[in-house]
Amino acid sequence: MWHRIGRVLLVLLAAIIVPVAAAAVAIPTATRQVYPAPGPRSLNPNQRPAPPSIDPDKPTVAIVLGAEGANAADTLAPYEAFALTRAFNVLTVAPTPSPVPLTGGLDIVPDLTFEDLARRLPHPPEVIVVPQINGSTKAVVDWVTRQHQDGAPLIMSVCVGAGILADAGLLTHRKATSHWLGMIGLRRSHPEVDWVQGQLFVDTGDIITTAGVLRGIDGSLRVIERTLGADAAVSVARQLHWSGYQPGHTTVIPAYGLARADLVALLSASYRWDRPTTGVLLTDGVGEIELASAFRPYTELSYLGTMHAVTRDGGPIRSRHGLTFIPRSDWASAAPQVDRLIVPGAQAAATKAASGLPGAGTAVYLHQDNVFPFDGVLQDIARTYDTATATWVAKTLQYPIPALPQSATRWPWGLTIRLVLLAGAGSVLAGILLLLRRRRTRRAPAIGLAAPNSAAKTA
Repeated sequence: MWHRIGRVLLVLLAAIIVPVAAAAVAIPTATRQVYPAPGPRSLNPNQRPAPPSIDPDKPTVAIVLGAEGANAADTLAPYEAFALTRAFNVLTVAPTPSPVPLTGGLDIVPDLTFEDLARRLPHPPEVIVVPQINGSTKAVVDWVTRQHQDGAPLIMSVCVGAGILADAGLLTHRKATSHWLGMIGLRRSHPEVDWVQGQLFVDTGDIITTAGVLRGIDGSLRVIERTLGADAAVSVARQLHWSGYQPGHTTVIPAYGLARADLVALLSASYRWDRPTTGVLLTDGVGEIELASAFRPYTELSYLGTMHAVTRDGGPIRSRHGLTFIPRSDWASAAPQVDRLIVPGAQAAATKAASGLPGAGTAVYLHQDNVFPFDGVLQDIARTYDTATATWVAKTLQYPIPALPQSATRWPWGLTIRLVLLAGAGSVLAGILLLLRRRRTRRAPAIGLAAPNSAAKTA
């Protein structure tokens, strides 16, 4: 009986080991697509934009980029919110002038380096925004520390950018918040911080920390409200189509946690072996939040595809409020490897910007006027993949789930079947090995008995 139990347990163990081994191989590949190699192209000197002007009569907002990358939504959503006021100098700053990859492979040219900003501005920026930074954070931590020591009036972190502030010692014995999933690690690495969950942002005067990703908009509106007044903040929220903002009201939101439905992320990272290459057509005048929505939802924590930014001619584009982005290639070079083409921007949709592109097939236009850009993207994810994945993506963005297509598939059944088939293959393999071992065990005594008889006959 014990032998039989042992055999059953071995088969069950094999059913677990094979899918886990497959996941262990696939997950690193999936996570690398969040900042896909080979990285940004170099920018020709004649393509580099002129340094932005700085109006001395306006407060300056510096949005920090890391040399190895930053989160697209953490960076571009606050940028557009502040830019819409027309009351700030809004700049992106980085350790070096080289193009910086944002989530999914959207490459941005920083407005200024840290040194450039110091030469242009005789005092620290009035507002510093720190998003999630990819790779080494030392240069950013050092710069933020110096700005705080020099009297920076207000520093705001977005999402797990709070970890940068904690590394700089700015959150010690303070209340702070961050992305609900990121706080699992932040509580371990920075126990000196009073981490709180279930709040849009925590405002402690000279430092504001926001919840995850798109909640950087709420933090930005808080800064606008403090600086320019509630009417200005309400106006920006209306222009962004950002619902739910109420100046002076409570910032309490539901506290998120992991649930069984969130297994879609693990399934996608582990078993989406046929992850498509998705071309993203960049066009002049596209909104910054529209751009962020075309990259972050399909990559970080969802692992739905490998994004490839293109323009018609391979040249850089300028966004609605003056940021410069460079594509990974022109469309003609990328077309043979692209499985699907999406086009961000309500303006690009109105003008059918992808029309006439050879080999583009049916381009998907993500956005329309008078709708928050991430709504269209979440609906596209539901239609293209399934509603469970779209729901998970909204949760990782800390954004309310919009109305999703009723005809969409409810669950990633194809990925689930792959998991089941791998488990079945492990069980079958274990069963075959056990059967072979059992046959060898039975055959061995028979061979041992045959030897003396043979010898007797010979004698």
